Amino acid sequence: MKKFTISLIASLSALLTLSSAMAQQEPASNLTVAPAIAEGLSVHNLFQSNMVLQREKPITIWGWAVAGEEVSVSFAGKIQTTKAGTDRSWKVIFPAMPASGEPMQMRIKGKAATLTLDNILVGDVWVMGGQSNMQEPLMNLEGGDVEIASANFPKIRLLTVPSLVDNQEKKNFPRRQKDKQPDGEWDICSPQSVPEFSGIGYVFARRIHMASQIPIGVIDASFWGTPVEGWLPLSVVRSMDGEVVRALVSDWDRQVAAWDPKKELENQIKQHEQNMEELKKQGQASNEPPPSKPAGAPIDNQNYPGNCYASMIAPIAGLAVKGAVWHQGYNNARPDAETFYHQVFPKMIASWRAAFHDANMPFGIISLCTDTAPQTLNNYLECMMDFGIYVREAHYKTFLDFYKAGDKNIGYASSYDHRRAWWHPELKIPAAERIARWAMATQYGFNVNWKPPMITKVEPKDNTLILSFDSDMASVNSEAIVGFSIAGKDGKFQPAKAEYLVTGKDENGQPQITWKALVLSHPLVPNPIHYRFAWGRNPMGNLRMVHIKDIPFATQRSDNWTVADMYENYTGKKSAVPGQVHGGETEELKKALKAADLERRIFEAQALLDEQKK
Repeated sequence: MKKFTISLIASLSALLTLSSAMAQQEPASNLTVAPAIAEGLSVHNLFQSNMVLQREKPITIWGWAVAGEEVSVSFAGKIQTTKAGTDRSWKVIFPAMPASGEPMQMRIKGKAATLTLDNILVGDVWVMGGQSNMQEPLMNLEGGDVEIASANFPKIRLLTVPSLVDNQEKKNFPRRQKDKQPDGEWDICSPQSVPEFSGIGYVFARRIHMASQIPIGVIDASFWGTPVEGWLPLSVVRSMDGEVVRALVSDWDRQVAAWDPKKELENQIKQHEQNMEELKKQGQASNEPPPSKPAGAPIDNQNYPGNCYASMIAPIAGLAVKGAVWHQGYNNARPDAETFYHQVFPKMIASWRAAFHDANMPFGIISLCTDTAPQTLNNYLECMMDFGIYVREAHYKTFLDFYKAGDKNIGYASSYDHRRAWWHPELKIPAAERIARWAMATQYGFNVNWKPPMITKVEPKDNTLILSFDSDMASVNSEAIVGFSIAGKDGKFQPAKAEYLVTGKDENGQPQITWKALVLSHPLVPNPIHYRFAWGRNPMGNLRMVHIKDIPFATQRSDNWTVADMYENYTGKKSAVPGQVHGGETEELKKALKAADLERRIFEAQALLDEQKK
């Protein structure tokens, strides 16, 4: 994954250094590869022995044959017959079936060949999407060794979509020999098959299977180091009106137009010669041949808008699935994050629902995980300057938009409290269990809590800000509540003291408090009007539901101040690019926030000294 960058243009340039050669590379010669579309009779590579077909939805099976060839498919005691079209494609549809853990056989028969698929189950199929934090294999996770040793679930089936990226929408994906390369193969869940599978994907599947006892197929369609704009069709990205979206697409178009393959190949050959000469000086011989074709075309880059969709979602589009789970965001932690992610992400969700032919397809969101040093009262304001926070905010805002619009199949789980100070935190099992709560409650009928607590009212009153919630709230281990900051009209935040609202006194003269309201205050903010919570990349924030300590209050805010606004509020200067800060401005803002942290700590120290003198 790429390091976080400051400028959008610098970000794109840095990402382009990830050579598309990796995305384009052909399988090694020692691998046996089944082509995406075979010469004669073939079935789409989604359909294999050991797979799971989606229950309670019509079952569509498709493939290719000789034009005009009659193809019959038998499954579960039924036969469907069709003819291949002029484009060689064929498709049959079986009626919906209930879940079944009994292994079944499917036979696809053409004029001169018959394909047999064994050990097929009927249950629920879930798609896992995102970048490396979704792709991270189970063997790398904290507690992964125990999960691997316990992974004896023969009715869970695992498939990883090969990450071979280009800019044309694919109709299929290549299938590789399992003992050489597992991508593209349905595997039966076992301690031998799960170590390299998506850790979050496996734990999610394991939890809902344990609860429901329904066969579960889980498809990992994630790819490291990719941005959200890569995961929806390019045509959708181009159709969007947002200024930031248009600017990003225009920048890619300029790079594509400027790329000279001949010059690029010459440069790569020259670099190869220099490398060989350097090895020779070191006494190391190498027979590596020079490159024969240029690598690094911008349009083939994994980060080019639409490319991940074209290569990893389009090939499996049309499959009947239960739902999807999304965990991504690091590569969008850049200066445009404030507006860009919230514009694009809802379109991506709609595109996936369209791809799987289900406008109401369940879609669960795991918010962006942590990075950088933990936020404390000493660096509180300084830590508020991080573009990744706005990606995390967009995850919650998108969920809230869908939820408040009546979408009963949108889900959400925070992960900021699983604190690790780098961008690949290996504490992922709790995040997978948390999003599984949503699926269990909304899709499988279990009486478990999942919904994050929500604000119902924000009221400025008597130099405080009163927040009302839809559920009783508490901190972890009854500690003081931390993570809130407040600001007045000047837009300058301070970490807030949070106390429960006292509504009166009882008959014994004791204060009556409500667990559904908090009073926020700070002496340096006399008239607060806005709040932020967990506003850091690795934030303070310990507010939870009273009875369900595993459901935290999500990263959110009531203001709409941009980072450029914050820059002006704290430095007194306007940013060079309206609405965004870049380069030195970001560092200048961080210095101003750091100074404000110090000023507050001096104020608090003086107040403590004054208190001691009384």
